[in-house]
Amino acid sequence: MTETKTLAGEPGGLSTLVKAALPALPGVNRLPGVRKGRPDDFTGLAFSREAVLAERARVDAYAAVCGFPRKDVVPLTYPHLLAFPLHMAIMSDPAFPYPAIGMVHVENTITAHGAIGVGEALDVTTSVGAPRPHARGVLLDFVTTVTADGATAWESTSTYLRRGRPADGEPAPGLAIVDTPTGGIEWRLPADLGRTYAAVSGDANPIHLYPLTAKALGFPRQIAHGMWTKARSVAAIENRLPEAVTVEVAFKKPVFLPGTVAFAARRDDERWTFAMTSPKDGSPHLLGRTTPA
Repeated sequence: MTETKTLAGEPGGLSTLVKAALPALPGVNRLPGVRKGRPDDFTGLAFSREAVLAERARVDAYAAVCGFPRKDVVPLTYPHLLAFPLHMAIMSDPAFPYPAIGMVHVENTITAHGAIGVGEALDVTTSVGAPRPHARGVLLDFVTTVTADGATAWESTSTYLRRGRPADGEPAPGLAIVDTPTGGIEWRLPADLGRTYAAVSGDANPIHLYPLTAKALGFPRQIAHGMWTKARSVAAIENRLPEAVTVEVAFKKPVFLPGTVAFAARRDDERWTFAMTSPKDGSPHLLGRTTPA
């Protein structure tokens, strides 16, 4: 059974980014406390945070950036912000066999079991197991559970791709979301969207911030956060979703900033499918669907 470590204090900040970046630096990555374990030896890791408050100021700032209205309950995607420091703690731990830099978020599934009120105290746990095979490397599933008063209120699975040598076994098929709508309303996204979202989310990955920092990591200019694209998509239909709902998305092409995207959604009985695409050629940035939970 995987031991769960407790993340104490206020997570995030510059020290977290430095710790996450060190294992990607040649030479430095061999130092004790920085050196990563062997992928073949990794069986799992878990971190938790206790009594984390869904604070009004942060909830409102997040809602404004992502297009949600101000309410007394948190947006459906908001608890991901409370889990993200646990993602970083796991990726920064020497036992985790891969550097955080280079991990690509390819899929995300959220299940809300009911509304979470602003101001509630929440216990958050994230765990990751052994890597799964993928045609271009390995997949790692970061599974988060949020509880309120001892009951599970929210769950998510964030699947990350690490490119490189595949794990043993047959690659499992990815999340297949088909027959999604095309076209739709166009949203113009400003150049500073990544910095604005980073300020409310704590996810200050350099690929999202400035052209210079993005180019250093192989992108022509900064890109939008994948979880912003999911949040903005959910915000467009959230008033038509039930309180208990599962929302699955597959992240496809990056959204370069500044840029323009098209969003379309279609309802089929109690389910929705939606897509964020390029207005130029219809290629997908994000494909998603919802089902009642």
